[in-house]
Amino acid sequence: MVVWHAHEAGSAELHGPRGRNDPFSLTKTQPTRGESLSLSLPTHALMATGGDIRLRTDPETLLNGYGCSHRPRPWAITFASSTASSVSERGYMAADAARLRARRSALAERDERAAIKTCLGEVREKLARLLRLEAGTEIVLSASGTDAELLALALTHIGGNEDAPICNILIAPEETGRGVPLAARGLHFAVDTALGAKVEPGTLIDGFRPDTRLCTIAVRNGDAQLKPIDGIEADIRDAVKGAIERGERVLLHALDLSKTGILAPRPSLLGELRRRYGSKFDIVVDACQTRLSPSSIARYLALDAAVLITGSKFFTGPPFSGAVLIPSRIARRLVRNKIPAGLNAYFSQDDFFPGCPAATMLQPGGNIGLALRWHAALAEMQAFFEVPAENRAEILESFGQTARAAISARPRFALLPTPQPIRDIREEAWERMISIFVFAIIDPQSGQHFLEFEKMHALYRWLNTDLSGILPHERLAASRICHIGQPISLPNKNGAKPYGALRISAGARLLSGELSHAHLSNGERLERELQDVKAVFEKIDVILRNWRVVDAANLEPRYGLH
Repeated sequence: MVVWHAHEAGSAELHGPRGRNDPFSLTKTQPTRGESLSLSLPTHALMATGGDIRLRTDPETLLNGYGCSHRPRPWAITFASSTASSVSERGYMAADAARLRARRSALAERDERAAIKTCLGEVREKLARLLRLEAGTEIVLSASGTDAELLALALTHIGGNEDAPICNILIAPEETGRGVPLAARGLHFAVDTALGAKVEPGTLIDGFRPDTRLCTIAVRNGDAQLKPIDGIEADIRDAVKGAIERGERVLLHALDLSKTGILAPRPSLLGELRRRYGSKFDIVVDACQTRLSPSSIARYLALDAAVLITGSKFFTGPPFSGAVLIPSRIARRLVRNKIPAGLNAYFSQDDFFPGCPAATMLQPGGNIGLALRWHAALAEMQAFFEVPAENRAEILESFGQTARAAISARPRFALLPTPQPIRDIREEAWERMISIFVFAIIDPQSGQHFLEFEKMHALYRWLNTDLSGILPHERLAASRICHIGQPISLPNKNGAKPYGALRISAGARLLSGELSHAHLSNGERLERELQDVKAVFEKIDVILRNWRVVDAANLEPRYGLH
């Protein structure tokens, strides 16, 4: 079996010059009769391209850095939507159908770029329809939420008064993507870019101001306890007021939601600030979890806020499916101005909406890996929106009750408090519910302190691994492969090492169902899902009881069952 490695078959080769050792090199395999070489590759291989190092597939485990796959993995219990999920059967079929359409078009017209451009256009059209976006709202597709952050900063760069420095106000950077604080200053955030360019993390991207100031607003105290929302919002008001009075161009981030499900500030504060300061500042909403309804997105866009979304968190599409929704008034900036030149390493022309003047400075073409990942995500979005609205909250409530009960039944476990998202009462009930549950665990060896982050990360990996070979006496529970949200690092009291907290979260598939469960009634399917929630905690129990044995073996997750 040939395994395509994301590094070897990456976007640098698909978008840029081909090297002598390139496995796709045309000197090795010449296409004939107009054949599209890249579109002839398997769908899972193409979905692993067009992203940075985080998307890379390990050739031994066949999983990427998120512990998931671009091929369906239906045997795994998956509640990892706060981080990333393996593609589902439904998603893979949609992505494969999109690839075949593009390939047929490329063969017929002898024009691969046009076929990929059409494939990306289909994504924008369907996304606009599912989210019920108003006419004039533009969509730029991005490889990840962090890449989208660069475009949000670029929109402020070209927003006028170019002599003034930028103040980027970031809410709880530790609760967002790891690279976001770097991207928020216009800096490279990984060792390579979505289009395969090798870069140095922390260095300035060409065209961004070197004096961009980052102002961070904490949502937790030093002991990881959440601060009152009124205090958080007071800090935001002060930061915006002070920066505007200093003559800075302000970009205010709103968080909807964070890695642990926090919404800050409340949408009502954004409205208040917009009424007070008008166009003197920009707003970007980090909605990369995308645990909100089309009507909530519309309310943000009505405030002239750019909204960052992904199809790869709540909606459980493959990782690296990002987009920036740009209200018409802000999108005009892309008509009149040039974006920073360094974005040429992150975006191609066809990732932008058609006819965008600012995109002409980017390299020709579009990101086929991104297009196919979005087609997979859109299949999940459509299935979710077909679930009756009254059923969505009911299913999430059942999930929440099961998760809370499993945590509270275990004395060594501690559920971290997460407030319900505070939204307009007119919004849908499901988006006002908690769907990410964060918990810490007492170290089984010390019996006193929470597991340190490194140990919790090991536990997270072992959950995603078949351990039956080393724990034959607990074979049934040990064999279950459980993929949940990556641990987050939280500060400890008295300067102790940070501890880790795991996340188990509901995704869209919990509500819409897997194709492999189609033979079950809705009630039977939901009961199976809730039993899977319990199985996650039963496997954690097994690992804690056998910590020394599991730690000594230190097995790695793999794509297959064994």
